[in-house]
This record gives sequence, structure tokens and C-alpha cells, in this order.
Amino acid sequence: MSRKIRIRKGADIRLKGRPTKSVDAAASTATYAVQPPNYHGIVPKLEVKEGAAVQVGSSLFYSKETPAMKFLSPASGMVKSIVRGEKRRILAVIIESDGKNSALALDEIDVATASSESIRTAMLSHGMFPFVGQRPFADVANPSDTPRSIHVSGFDSAPLAPDLEIVLQDRLESFQAGIQALSALVGGDSIHLGTCPGQSFYDGIKKAELTTFDGPHPAGNVGVQIHHTWPVSKGEVIWTMHAEDVANLGDTLTTGTYTAKRTVAATGSEHPAPKYYQTHIGCEIASLTAGKTKDSVRVVSGNALTGNHIAADGYLGGLDHQITLLPEGNEPKFLLTSGWLSLGLNTFSLSKSYPTWLMPKSKEFVMDTNTGGEERAFVVTGQYESVFPFDIYPVQLIKSILANDIDAMEKLGIYEIAPEDFALCEYACTSKIDVQDIVREGLDNLKKELG
Repeated sequence: MSRKIRIRKGADIRLKGRPTKSVDAAASTATYAVQPPNYHGIVPKLEVKEGAAVQVGSSLFYSKETPAMKFLSPASGMVKSIVRGEKRRILAVIIESDGKNSALALDEIDVATASSESIRTAMLSHGMFPFVGQRPFADVANPSDTPRSIHVSGFDSAPLAPDLEIVLQDRLESFQAGIQALSALVGGDSIHLGTCPGQSFYDGIKKAELTTFDGPHPAGNVGVQIHHTWPVSKGEVIWTMHAEDVANLGDTLTTGTYTAKRTVAATGSEHPAPKYYQTHIGCEIASLTAGKTKDSVRVVSGNALTGNHIAADGYLGGLDHQITLLPEGNEPKFLLTSGWLSLGLNTFSLSKSYPTWLMPKSKEFVMDTNTGGEERAFVVTGQYESVFPFDIYPVQLIKSILANDIDAMEKLGIYEIAPEDFALCEYACTSKIDVQDIVREGLDNLKKELG
């Protein structure tokens, strides 16, 4: 029987544009992109040139620090282009699909009997290790580390987030194989699976300890779940993996074919028909929007709090399972009708500044990307603490990062957090501070200092 933990701090942002429960096949896409910047902490080294023929599972590039860590092609066809940025940094490898999806044969692994070392080697060569994250530092896991435990969140509480029971329908066997592989990788009872109340979907999963988390967002964040079950101490390493990537891991190892499936929740008030789409990693965003985006719409790969703003002709992020279409928020708002002196009957507010907090919880809101003001002095308001469900002082931790005080950062709990854990703090911030960017910079600087 799983235990239950109540998360009391946080907030559910009720955006309009929730997807219907139907899952449709996405429109065919001419190109796919594998984007190294999606995998934080990786320096890519190319293994292909423009014009090279590839199959599903062909290696495109590897990690400079860990050459055995391969990044594989999600489609068969030809390397159309290699996109570079400043200082010739590789931004994307673009694959022109031939529509055949011919796959490279990889070694099949019996996850029930395989050793830890064989699982680790297969995950590296079969392109699955880039989907393993780690705490501390919130980047791609180092395969030479031995994790204390591996944590998987079985639900997502972010705004308009995909329902993972829909994402994993008909894939429970693959998910179980992935859990089995992760269990063999670390040994013992070191796999932790977070569930939400009333969720019986995972009840039959073996080799994992189930914990139910009840409460508002960010209850579905794996970092929150780690903090409330088994907090990270200095010197410890925790690995994490998204539930759909666990299923892909199970498929890849047991079939010997690289599996890059994505069931993407296409969401947001500006999406013409919010729904789930079955596609592959790195697909064209246009295949998920029916190509009907406008200049006044912001396309976000990911959720509204932590996703990345991308072009309408861009590509789905390698670790993203959702896209969100929001109004750009560049239109002027009249003071009395939609500005700060309005009644705000259609305005969502965390601080109960408007009477909408009295309305039914079923009411959803159209929210744009306007921040409602410029960056201001960073002052203590108590707003962070009300939405930050960690036993950590968030404002003091942010200020220690700004001061680059490593000793204070360590004492205040930086090893436990990731930028996504501060997304609600950023949303609530009166000072309009880009808190997630500050956390990301602090984690990178700390990793560099510790060597």
C-alpha cells in the first residue's frame, strides 16, 4: 500500500485550452530536429555530415564528456542541415524524413535478467541516457555516477499538462519494462513512483515504491516529490526520468528498435482544436497546430510556466511533452476595462486582488504573456513562500545565488532544487524577476566550482 503526502503550498493556474481526451495521429512532418541545447550540460560532437543517410536509431552526435552517450535519429532519411549558432555551437541536426521509418537493429535486452552494467551500456548506446536527469544540478545524468535512487512522477500538475494515463494508455507493459530496467540499474527498492489521488493506473506496477501526492501544482514536479520522500543531501546523486520516456526505454531495450514516441498535449486558448497528438521527438510544431498560428500568438514548447518560446515553424523540444499557444500580450490595455483599475472579472489572481477567486474552480481563464510591469527592486513580500512547497527559504536562496555565496547556497538547499521548482515563484513575483534563469545560472556556477 502506498503512502500519501499532502502538499499544501502551491497554486493551480486555470488556463483555458485544455485538450480533449482523444488522441490523433499528428500530420506527417517533412523534417525532424535533434537539438543539443535541449539536453543541459551536454557538449555535442558530430558523427554525421550534411547529406548523410540515416535510419531510425542512427547516431547523430555524442557527448564530448561521455563518448558512449549517443543521441539518435528519430526518423530515417537524410541529414538536411546542421544548424549552428554563436562560436559554431551546434543548435540542431535537421533530418529530412523519407517517410519509411526504416530502423537500425539494436541489441535486445532481457530486462528481467540483465545486469546493471549491461543495462547502463545499452541505455548509452541505444540513445536513452539523454532522457535521464539528475539532482543536484538538474542536467543530464552522468553515467559514471551511482544514484542513490531513481524517481519518476506518474502525473503532471503543470497548467494544461498532459494526463499521463492518456499518454501511457496501451503502453503499461512498456512502462513496466522500463521500470524493471531502471530497477536493475540501481538495484534494490530504489525506484520511486509518484501518483495522484484516485489514480489506480499504476497499481499493478512492480519494482517501484508508490507514493501518492495530494495538492496543487507543483505536486507533480519530481523535485517536490523527492523533497517530501527522501531529500537530497550533499554528495548524493538522484536520477529522474519522465514517465513516457520510461515507456520508451522499455520498448527500446526489449524490441531492439529505438523508440522516440511522443504523445503531445497541444494546448492553450489560441490553439484551434486542443487535443493529444501521437508523433515523434523533434517533430515540426506546425504538425501539432494545423499550421494555423498567428503573429499575435506565442508558441511555447512545454508548459506555460517552464516551456521555451519557439518559432511557429520550429520543432518540439527533445524533453517536451506539451505545446502551449498563448496570446502574445502586446496589445495595450485600457486602464478601466482591462487594466489594473478594472473589476477583473476575467482576470486570474494568486493574491485575491480580483473577485475571481470567489468563482467556481471550474472557471478557466485566457491569459497572455504580458508581465504587467517591468523588473523592479527585489524585495521580500512573502509571495514565494506561499507557492513554494519546500522546507527551504526561497528568497534567501535566490539572493545567495545572486551573491555567488557557495557556502550559503549549500546551507540553503540548492542541491535539492531545479529551475522548474521556482516557476510559480516567478509567476507570483511582484518584482518581475526571472527566477528560473537565476537558479539555472547558480546551479551551473556551483557545478563548475565543484569541478
